[in-house]
Amino acid sequence: MTDTAEQGEERQAEASEQERVRERRRAAFANARCVLSRAGFRLTIGERLAALQEAAPQVYDLDQYVDQYGNGIVADLEGRVAALLGTEAAAFFPTGTMAQQVALRCWAGRTGSPTVALHALAHPEVHERHAFSEVSGLRPVRVTSEPRLPTAAEIRDFDEPFGALMLELPLRDAGFVLPAWEELTEVVEAARERDAVVHFDGARLWETTVHFGRSLEEIAGLADSVYVSFYKSLDGFGGAALAGPRTLVEEAKTWRHRYGGMVFQQFPTALSALAGLERELPRLPDYVRHARVVAAALREGFAAAGVPWARVHPGEPHTHDFQVWLPYDHGVLTEAALRQAEETGTYLFAGPWDRGGPGLSFTEVAVRAPGLGWTADDVRTAVADFVSRLPAP
Repeated sequence: MTDTAEQGEERQAEASEQERVRERRRAAFANARCVLSRAGFRLTIGERLAALQEAAPQVYDLDQYVDQYGNGIVADLEGRVAALLGTEAAAFFPTGTMAQQVALRCWAGRTGSPTVALHALAHPEVHERHAFSEVSGLRPVRVTSEPRLPTAAEIRDFDEPFGALMLELPLRDAGFVLPAWEELTEVVEAARERDAVVHFDGARLWETTVHFGRSLEEIAGLADSVYVSFYKSLDGFGGAALAGPRTLVEEAKTWRHRYGGMVFQQFPTALSALAGLERELPRLPDYVRHARVVAAALREGFAAAGVPWARVHPGEPHTHDFQVWLPYDHGVLTEAALRQAEETGTYLFAGPWDRGGPGLSFTEVAVRAPGLGWTADDVRTAVADFVSRLPAP
C-alpha cells in the first residue's frame, strides 16, 4: 500500500468521523431542553416553514401578488431597510458576498482606485476565496492583523493609497469586537482625509446599537454605503441588502443582474427578512444585555471550577455573540459538550469547538431568546457540570 493510498484512507476516516460528530451534534441540539440560542438554520424544514407561516400574515399583506425579478415584496423590503438605516435607497441581494463585491466595484469606478483597505480577519479575506480579486478586479490591502478594528493612526499612516476602506462591524473572527463610538468616528474621519470612501460590512450591524449607544441610522450614517444580512442577526432564510446613495444603489442593481443575482422570485426569503425585522430586531438589545450576564457567569463558573486558563472574549461582549477559550483539545471539548447535552438535556456549548493553538480551543456563544431564561446561577451550574466531564488538567 503506497503512502498516497494510506493518506487517502486517513482522510476518508477523518471525514467519516467529522460526519458522525455532526450527526451527534444535530441530534443533541434537537433533543436539548436548555440552550442559549436556537437559530433557525438548525431547525427542520417543517419547523422553519411553520414559523414563517405564523409570522407572515403579521408582517405583509399575503393577498399581494408574488414578486418577479425584484418588484413587489422585495422592493418593499428594500424600502424598509433604507428607512431603518436612513439611506436614500437599498438593494436586495441573494448573498452578502455578492452585495459587497458589487458595492466596492461601484465605488472603485467612482474613486478611480480598485484598492480596498481592510482588516486581515475581514470576511472577504478569510471566508470568500479571494472573491474581491478573483471575480471583481479589486485589490485588497490589509491595514492591520491585530484582533481589533483598525485605528485612526493606522489609517492615516498606511503606506499606500486606497479608494475605499471596508470596516466589518462587528469583526467576527476577532471575537465579534467593536471599537468605541469615538474611535469609529475618528477612523472614518481619517479615511475621508485620504479621500477614501467608507463601506461598512454590517452583516451584524443590527446588534451594535447597545455598544455604540446610537441608533441604526446614526451608525449607518457614518459610512458611504452599508451591507446588512437578513439571517445572521435576524434569523431569516438568507439574503442581504446594500444601502447607500440612490445613484450607487441603482448602479449596484445593474451589477446585481450581471452577477446573476436577479432571481425570478424571492418572496419566501423576503418574507422571512420582514419577519426578522419585525420580531428579532426589537429583541436584539435584550439579547446583547443578557449576553453580558451569561459571559460574566461563564467566567465565574470556570474560575470556581478551577480551570487553570479560561477566557471569555470580549470580557464584556459587544454584541450577543462572543468567544469562549479553554485549555483543551477541541475534540475533548466537543465530546464533553455532547455528553452533557445527551445526558442532561442542557447543551451549554452547542457550537463547534475549533483549534486555537496547541492545547487550546475556542467556540462561539450566541445568546438569543432561549438564553433569556437562563439566570446567572443556571449558567454557573451548567459550567460546573460541563467541567466535571473534562479530564484533569
